[in-house]
Amino acid sequence: MNEMDLFPLSRAIHIIGVVMWIGGVAFVTTVLIPALKKMDSEKEKLALFEQLEGRFGLQAKVSIILTGLSGFYMLHAMGAWSRYLEPQFWWLHLMTFIWIIFSLVLFVFEPRFLHQWFHQQAEKESVTTFKRLHTMHIVLLSLSLLATLSAVLGAHGFSLFY
Repeated sequence: MNEMDLFPLSRAIHIIGVVMWIGGVAFVTTVLIPALKKMDSEKEKLALFEQLEGRFGLQAKVSIILTGLSGFYMLHAMGAWSRYLEPQFWWLHLMTFIWIIFSLVLFVFEPRFLHQWFHQQAEKESVTTFKRLHTMHIVLLSLSLLATLSAVLGAHGFSLFY
């Protein structure tokens, strides 16, 4: 099998990875956190968030790895690394930026300090902490959806630059 034979499979893996990852972020942002913010028991709120977010964390990590590997493979197979130097492929920069942010959060920041910091803050001031968490998720989801929309349009020939 040559590289281009693997390209459709790589694209499919990439899309499934994005759907699972960003779909999960959308659920956490639009359903889980708003529901948790309405709970009265601060202790139960934190416990439920950590339980559900922990389960999604594995899904997100696997999805991010698959998305990154398949995306880099497609760039390699197409010989398209130079697209990072071309302004009409700005969406590629945005996709890569989003991937880097989530990778850093899930693989570096969260295990090293973010999980513990969030837990401590939620125990001290739950309402403020969950508001901040929700705001952060809204920003990340918005950027992720913009990257997804832009990438789909860009992959089908749409450009803001011509």
